[in-house]
Amino acid sequence: MDQSFLIIGTGEVGMAMLRSLYDYRQDHAKNFSIGVLVQSSRLGEDEVSRHPAFKDVIIAGADLQEDSHDTLAAIFSKYDTVICCSGFSAGAGIQVKITEAVLAAGVKRYIPWQFGVDYDRIGRGSAQPTFDEQLDVRDLLRKQSNTRWIIVSTGMITSFLFREDFGVISLSRRIVHALGSWEHSLTLTSCEDIAALTVAVLFHTPQILDQVVFVAGDTVTFTEIADKMEHLFQTKFERVLWRVSDLERALQQHPEDQLLRYRLVFTNPGVTWPLADTFNERNRIPTMNITEWATRNIL
Repeated sequence: MDQSFLIIGTGEVGMAMLRSLYDYRQDHAKNFSIGVLVQSSRLGEDEVSRHPAFKDVIIAGADLQEDSHDTLAAIFSKYDTVICCSGFSAGAGIQVKITEAVLAAGVKRYIPWQFGVDYDRIGRGSAQPTFDEQLDVRDLLRKQSNTRWIIVSTGMITSFLFREDFGVISLSRRIVHALGSWEHSLTLTSCEDIAALTVAVLFHTPQILDQVVFVAGDTVTFTEIADKMEHLFQTKFERVLWRVSDLERALQQHPEDQLLRYRLVFTNPGVTWPLADTFNERNRIPTMNITEWATRNIL
């Protein structure tokens, strides 16, 4: 399974995955090939094509929305392992379409776009309908045995927590909003750690297959988030609680607002797990906590 790898997507996670896989190949003197799948319209203008360090990376073009299952399967069939880094922005139904094409191609091993929460625990019918599609992907994988799979659960991508429009941490207004409760926690992982830990899982001995692997950069309560922001920025942050009832009312008034859906769904217990239970802690792999991320990316 370690002869060829295809990374779908070259966004924030995709580029981090490419760098981690590329570095692993260099550091361990491996001889596997690496390919990336980019949007056809950007072929030749994408970041990988313009980056001289990746001159031996195979670049393929496709349109995940418009191209047929057969077209995608023909591309995927050339690789032993496919890693999907094309997230929800690709559109509704795309993760199922990609998975169906992967299975049709007979790919040996698949890492789907599941770099998020514990979808099994959250279940269907949550505030975020895209999460139901993640469960559809899991159903497709679990009911077959030809393609081996690994799901890497990461919690929230750390950078998302700092989005001003998400509203949990507003650095411009010096406010921290708690979702549901001040003692409720979030598991956070940076894009760099998502990539590095996924690569570590792929090459782990004994081999990891057909299971959900939990990783984390940090798990913190909203009280801890506020405390850490005050310590880091050396100033007081206003602390405002968004109760579940408040978030439900806001979503009822604006059902099309995706960020309101994310605020509500992240009050769920399935968005957090202890660091002690993670793959990285058990294997003593260092990761970036919330303070380290903010220090590197904001200060």
